[in-house]
Amino acid sequence: MPPAATPNTAALGGSRWNAFPAAGTTLTARAFFTATEPLLQGVIDDNALTSADGEVLKDQIRATLALGTRETSLPLAIGPDSAPAARELGAQAETIGRQLASWATSALERLLTDRIPLPAGPLAVRSHCYGHLLTPPAADLLLGRRGGPVTMQLYNEWLHQIVLLRDALLPFTNWQDVPLRITPTGLRHTEPARDAFLTELLVRQIRHTSIVDFARTTVTGTSGPVGYGFEADGGTALPAVLDRPPLTAPRHLLTWRPDPAAEDTVTYAADVRDYYAAPRTLVEDLPPVGTASGPFAARTVTGPVTDGTRTARIEVTHDGTTAHVDLGQALRGHRFAHRPDPAAGDTHSDAAPRTAAAWSALRAPGLVWTRAGEVTLDATGQDDLVVLALLGRLYPENVTLRPVGRSAARPAARTTSDGTGPSRLVALVDPPQAH
Repeated sequence: MPPAATPNTAALGGSRWNAFPAAGTTLTARAFFTATEPLLQGVIDDNALTSADGEVLKDQIRATLALGTRETSLPLAIGPDSAPAARELGAQAETIGRQLASWATSALERLLTDRIPLPAGPLAVRSHCYGHLLTPPAADLLLGRRGGPVTMQLYNEWLHQIVLLRDALLPFTNWQDVPLRITPTGLRHTEPARDAFLTELLVRQIRHTSIVDFARTTVTGTSGPVGYGFEADGGTALPAVLDRPPLTAPRHLLTWRPDPAAEDTVTYAADVRDYYAAPRTLVEDLPPVGTASGPFAARTVTGPVTDGTRTARIEVTHDGTTAHVDLGQALRGHRFAHRPDPAAGDTHSDAAPRTAAAWSALRAPGLVWTRAGEVTLDATGQDDLVVLALLGRLYPENVTLRPVGRSAARPAARTTSDGTGPSRLVALVDPPQAH
């Protein structure tokens, strides 16, 4: 990836708070935050703020970025019954918000004594209001005692850019490393995509494809085909489980992986869009346990690009024989799999009415399922990518991913009321490693 353009502070002042090129540029979160600091400097200068006033603005940004406050910019209520995607994104919002508020605290303290030069004169920026609520002390400071329209608009623009920054980073585990697309309006170009993303998050169970599409917009500035990840100039954004243990990895978040070889924007799409229509194999028809033992080797292989999309697969090899599993289905299986509550302390034997061989399941045509009770597949001792491949071979309803030696309370069965749905498949894996 070419080095990101650095804003030219010598051009700042008047109606221009940044010097981003018209064609746009890419900046990480920290670099973009620094590029917004002239707006804060304008607030300080126009209002002749003191260190005591700075405390008011620090409290304001913390309240805006927090969840559950009157002034929150993200009214997302998170509880034990919330959907997994909402819990993951809510935790991201809290983590990112705390860090951005910390950066703001440091910036305010520094700018009070170490001014940013504005050669073109005092800033006077017209900022479209987005309805962010102010704390009473902040409203008094910015609109009452010494404030006014210029101060308020400068602060409104800075506050909104920071909120847009927080939201643009929500899909990514390594959010500080993500190269965001920045234009002369900062991140305001993401507003339509952000509105659609947050509306879905707040009013329904957000789809993984919606998270991916919003992430793609923040990195590339464009939407694209439906998929589970994307490749863009300088890297790829794919689900976090690809480099974390499936038992503990986030289900819905992406990780940005730098890749100098990546150039064009391409969407990763599942080979079979509707898994209900995929062929199936009954677990009862698989070869018996004991047909293969020991660790398997696994790797991911990408396919060619067709109409802006590509597929990928996991190749699992054992004793010279290779099984192929679509990566999109494997990631779908990971998102759908039940996992035990870490707080549950019950342990007992992992004995189950029946067992099936993981290798036989990996080589089965279509998706493996059963209607005849609980079946256990032993994937202990296997690489994380092998476990992910196994999840991609199991019909993704009533699948439980469980560490060996532990049993969690059974989740509610996702079967039809007349008893014709699939019964439970349990994939046993190694327990999480202590750190």
